[in-house]
This record gives sequence, C-alpha cells and structure tokens, in this order.
Amino acid sequence: MGHARTHAVALLGLTGALVEVEADISGQLPGMILIGLPDTALSEAKQRVRAAAKNSGCSLTRNFLTINLSPAALPKHGSGFDLAIALACLAADGVVAPASVSSVVHIGELALDGRLRPTRGMLPAVLAASRSGYTTVMVPAGNAEEAALVPGIRVVSVASLRDAAIWHGAQLEPIPVDAMLLPMEQVPDADEPDLADVVGNEDAILALQIAAAGGHHVFMIGPPGAGKTMLAARLPGLLPDLDAAASLEVSSLRSLNGQGVGASLVVRPPLESPHHTATAAAMVGGGSGLIRPGAAARASHGVLFLDEAPEFQSAVLDALRQPLESGVITIHRANGVAQFPARFQLVMAANPCPCGQFGAPEHDCTCPPSARRRYLARISGPLLDRIDIQLTVSRITAAHLRLAESEPRVTSATVRARVVDARSTAAERLIGTPWSLNSHVPGPWLRGPHARLGGAATAPIDRALERGGITMRGYDRVLRLAWTIADLDGVSRPGIEQVGQALYLRKGRTS
Repeated sequence: MGHARTHAVALLGLTGALVEVEADISGQLPGMILIGLPDTALSEAKQRVRAAAKNSGCSLTRNFLTINLSPAALPKHGSGFDLAIALACLAADGVVAPASVSSVVHIGELALDGRLRPTRGMLPAVLAASRSGYTTVMVPAGNAEEAALVPGIRVVSVASLRDAAIWHGAQLEPIPVDAMLLPMEQVPDADEPDLADVVGNEDAILALQIAAAGGHHVFMIGPPGAGKTMLAARLPGLLPDLDAAASLEVSSLRSLNGQGVGASLVVRPPLESPHHTATAAAMVGGGSGLIRPGAAARASHGVLFLDEAPEFQSAVLDALRQPLESGVITIHRANGVAQFPARFQLVMAANPCPCGQFGAPEHDCTCPPSARRRYLARISGPLLDRIDIQLTVSRITAAHLRLAESEPRVTSATVRARVVDARSTAAERLIGTPWSLNSHVPGPWLRGPHARLGGAATAPIDRALERGGITMRGYDRVLRLAWTIADLDGVSRPGIEQVGQALYLRKGRTS
C-alpha cells in the first residue's frame, strides 16, 4: 500500500495558500474519502477523478483511497484541485513517479473524458505558487498563456490527465486530444474614446485633467444630455498605462472573475459602470462560498462610474465609503476573510432633480423644492465629503457648438502626456513617502512642515472652514487638489490662485 503527496493552491480573494494533497492506499473495501474542509464542488472530485482516470487509460486502484487536503482548517473551494488529487492517487499506486509529482504544483479541473478544463483564477494561483518557492506548475493547456505571465516559473501545459501522467513517468502511449479552451475568449480592447469628441464644457474638461493627474474622485450634476456619461467614459483614456505591479493586479482580478487575460498583461486602466440596480455584493464583492470581486474591485487602478447615482440604493453607495479611504475592500465570512484592492477613481453623475430639468434654461422643472432635496439627499453627505471635485455640467447650445467648431480640440493623447508629467512631478516630490499620487497623501502631512502653505495661500479655505462651508476632510481634499493643479501648471508650490481654483472645483456644483 502506498502514500504520495503533491500540491495545489486554494484562493481566498486574491490571496493564494499552498495546499498539500496527500493520497493514501489502504487494504479496506474499495472506496474513496476526501477530507480537509472541501466544499460541494470539491467533494464531487471523487467521481470526476475516477471517471477521468478510467477514460485516460490509467484507472485508480480498487483499494480504499484516503485523500487529505492540508492544512485541514483552511476552507477549500472549487474544482481546481482535480488534477492534484488524480496525480497524488496515481503516485500512491506507483503509476507515476512520486518524487516527480511532489515537486510540482498542479492546478486544473478534470472532465469525465480525462481532458483538463481551464480554471478561473489561474494567474493569482500561479503567483501564490511562485511566492511559496515552487518553480514548476502544471496547468490545463487552455490556461498556459495566462500562467506564463508570472515571471520566473516553469509552466507545464497538458491537455489531458493521460498527458500529465506521461510527463510524470507513466508508461503509456500518448493519445492526442483537442485541448479545452477558455469559454470566454479575451476580446481585444477597442480604441478608447477620445476627449476631442467633447464639444464645449471647458470647465468639465479641465476638471477631468485635474482628476486624472491627481487620482481625484468626481461628481457631475447636470440635466440629461449635458454630456456627463460622455465625459466619464473618456477619463480612463487620460490615465497613464499601468505599471508592472498594477498591471499584474488588474490582470489577476480579470482572471479571478473568469474573464480572459490572454498572452499579455492588461496595460490600460479599466472602466467599470454597474447598473443602478446593482446590490452591495455586486458592488464590493461577496458570495456565500467562493468570494468573488465586485465592480469596485474590478475597477482598481481605473475608473468606477456610477451613472444616475441617486438611483442606486443608499446602502450600496455607502458601502463605498470605507474603500474610498483605505483603498482596500475587506469581506468577512464565517470561514475566512478575503481582501481585494480598491484603488479606483470614483466618478458619479446625477440629474439635478427627478425630472432632470432643474437649471436648464430651455425647460421648466416640474419638481417641487422638497422633491429636489430628497432626490440628491439619496447620496449621503459622508460619501459626498469624500469626493474631491464636484461640478455642474450644462447643456451645449448652438452658439457653443459653432464656437467649438472654429477652435482646435484637445485630444486624449495630448492630455495624457500632461497627466504623465504632472504625476512624475508629484512622485518626485513624494520620494521617501508611501505615496505617489496627491489624492493619497494624508492631510496631516500636507499641513505639516513638509508641505505647509503660507497663510496668504490658504486664506480662501481658512475662511470656508471657519464659516462651516467645508469640513476638515474637505479642507485636506482642497489642499490635495491645489497641489495637483500646481503640478499641472508647472509651479513648485500652490499659491492663492491654485487654492482658489481647487476650492471652486470642490464647491462648484449647484443644487
């Protein structure tokens, strides 16, 4: 009777933990037991593995098999353990070399005919194996390109359990099979919409540039047709390409969500725009068993756009308050805690009232003042206090259109170059600190000796704070905006002009 072990990976959020898969053969009646806190999908591996092994020409032993997943107290989800379980059983029976199996991490789901199905979350799983010191992973052929994105690790791709057994030393003849590919192939990214398409709205265009340069959140209010959605869709195009760490994180989130990653990492910032019927779990992530990332996590290092923001449930909007401050989403369940990144830029758009016509000169608003107040009050004060830029967007008139046609348009490529320069300036100034963007710098540091501005420069926000026009959090956010405007203007420190413009952007909306 034999014993063998190999390894697989259990994911909790984006965090992967190495799992030792042990197989032991004993002289009891034929059967198989799987222990170590498996969920339902994993418990069904017993039937999948037996059928796959038989149809691959390397049937499992007729003796009793005990499969242990260690550490036993760690919850384990999904079908990605099938390949490891099958090879541990074959190694315990002497069909494959136990030493070869024990040195490789195996990830993959088995079909009943013995082929390997691509598995969700392959990229973070291979990353976890690499960080645990393993240098070789065996994955389904459909996941080979994705797994190869992790540097410094050898990827062995196999189409079937028979191929995997042969690679580990089984005396079998190869039988070619059609590899199973990802059910959702990656769709090539379309060209990002260009800022040159926007007519008029110079204040809003400038506000987008400032938001992109400093990573600031934006709230736009205006009647239908004013261009709020059009502006928000162009913000990702103003952001620089993702750096290596952010690119790996965004690609890992795509993999965990079942989206194709392909042969290269994602390099452009994502845009997520959930419908206003989205639940709190859909927004921040969740699930009773396997915890999946929500829209806010998928928008990390990019833009989360909430159109018709007052139509979202209040609980859904308020669920974003903590991630906006910490940059992390933490989901607690009875059997574990999952964390997802949440460093996104929030862009919200809203009509000024239920009918949408308040403030539009060509239409009469039919909403009483109480209805307007109730409508915008659906967005809580604490959430709005976390939004750096709040502006009113007006409809474009024929005069604006004629004037815009005679003037040169600013393109996304031009603005992105300015944004890259401004971010480089901020990063240089913040060398030696944990931050690289102005929007991440805490207020005490901005008001401390490193970045304190003179009383003449801060006079406008001092008066606003004294009169109760802004909170202390709002005061700090105006300072962050002022530093971003100074970086775009090419000046070393904000003056009264930059602080005044920042205060206007903070309090520029009407309601």
